[in-house]
Amino acid sequence: MFGWLKSDPVKKLRKAYDQKLEQAMHAQRNGDMRLFADLTAESEEIWQKIQQLEKPVS
Repeated sequence: MFGWLKSDPVKKLRKAYDQKLEQAMHAQRNGDMRLFADLTAESEEIWQKIQQLEKPVS
């Protein structure tokens, strides 16, 4: 009945993923390659979670 009130976990993860990639891009442009690598790794972990949630249940 109130399904429209529930937040979509995939949507929230995609937003976090996009933010991490943007932060990583800025770190790379500023020459901070260590921070770039860390942020990219975090974004990959978020992407894996998104893939798990979107995988069809068999």
